[in-house]
Amino acid sequence: MTRFLPLAAALLAASVFGSAHAADPTPPTAWYWHNWTDHDGVSHMTRCPFHDYDLKTMSKPAGPQWQDHVHEGNAHIISTVQPAHWDGSWHPDPKVQWIIPLKGSWYVTAMDGKKVVMGPGDVSLGEDQMSRRDAKGHIGHFAGNIGDGPVTLMVIQTDEQPTVDKPCRFH
Repeated sequence: MTRFLPLAAALLAASVFGSAHAADPTPPTAWYWHNWTDHDGVSHMTRCPFHDYDLKTMSKPAGPQWQDHVHEGNAHIISTVQPAHWDGSWHPDPKVQWIIPLKGSWYVTAMDGKKVVMGPGDVSLGEDQMSRRDAKGHIGHFAGNIGDGPVTLMVIQTDEQPTVDKPCRFH
């Protein structure tokens, strides 16, 4: 599946900030939502920046573009279509994974109660594997679709190990 990493990187870059202007010497800032776990096993949603960009070409003779190498390593790329009214119930992510909505809108509710609605152009990093079941039986996050149609997501599962107390660790 590593042959898909360039495609995954392009999808991630295009979804978070669209086109970059090489004439502008100021590196851009793009954003993602990080679903992370604290030391008490509670998941949280935090808005985080991508901001370590270098202006360079990916393949000559193509012009330069801003690049932030977020992850290098093995990845599995999954395209998923959640049916209308999909119910994700409470669950942790199976792996540290980037989730990019391609069509439709969905939401993620963390154990702390924060709910984030995302659609095309948004990016989420699911890293709540270290969450612990609370008194209400909640663990990880609750997810579902918004509206009456299906939601198409691109999921990029990484070989990263989940962490605790490290919101916004990818930049």
